[in-house]
Amino acid sequence: MNLNRRQFVAACTASALLARTASATPSDFQFNYLVGSSMYGYTDLKDIVPEVPKTGAKALDIWPKVHGNQREQLDAMGEAAFQKLLDRHGVQLGCITQYKLGPFRLQDEMRLAGRLGCQTIVCGGKGPKRLKGTELKTAVGEFAEQMKPHLAVAEETGVTIAIENHGNNLIESPDSLKWLVELCPSKHLGVALAPYHLEQDPQLIAGLIESLGNRIAVFYAWQHGMGSVKKLPKEQELMQMPGRGELDFGPLVDAMKAVGYAGWTEIFMHPVPRGVPILEPTAAVTAEINRSRDYLESLL
Repeated sequence: MNLNRRQFVAACTASALLARTASATPSDFQFNYLVGSSMYGYTDLKDIVPEVPKTGAKALDIWPKVHGNQREQLDAMGEAAFQKLLDRHGVQLGCITQYKLGPFRLQDEMRLAGRLGCQTIVCGGKGPKRLKGTELKTAVGEFAEQMKPHLAVAEETGVTIAIENHGNNLIESPDSLKWLVELCPSKHLGVALAPYHLEQDPQLIAGLIESLGNRIAVFYAWQHGMGSVKKLPKEQELMQMPGRGELDFGPLVDAMKAVGYAGWTEIFMHPVPRGVPILEPTAAVTAEINRSRDYLESLL
């Protein structure tokens, strides 16, 4: 099989992550940071990409409307120009977030990701809602079966489809996440774990991290704080960020260290309304991400 340059880089990155997972110990654990473009609202990619290395990250997660519009910007500028912009600043495309497409309409997006050396696509899980017990497990099993042809494309393109435990979805509770990884053993299906959508109990979330292990493809360093639905004073809105709200990330980081977590860590929050930067100007967004990064690093 002949690989182009981007596919070769992606393959090498994947091999390095696997090796790190196999050899990692709690003492040498490090975060593998990913920056969400939506943190900068509808800011131009040419202004966001140079900020990524300033946050200690090497990779970008691009979001479409309404949270951001960088996925649409990629289409407008073309793949070659987008890749040139990334290369100029030493940044890789680490993830594409695509809730609008859902898990069953990602074929073209996975092929785009493959061409750009991107390993991860995040979406939600489709299916009945508010189920519990055996009904929930059955529904998760049906979802896993429905994913098989889509995971074949994921394998072909070298992509992991990461299902977020988004509220009001089939896959939202700890049980649904555990059953998802149990009933769908494919390494091309992972979890995008968002503490925001879980009970704000650090021991519960830490236990879930240990249960899911490296089936977690993306960990959102994101807490509920005072929520992200109603417009709040900025200081209250920012309580979603690590180190600002009440959630103690210490047990979560300890669990990540214990399992040798090698996936992405994305410092995250949602502004109100969607599509605006979390702060103004652009440099202030980067500074706020770094504030939370300093907090997370202090827990190592």
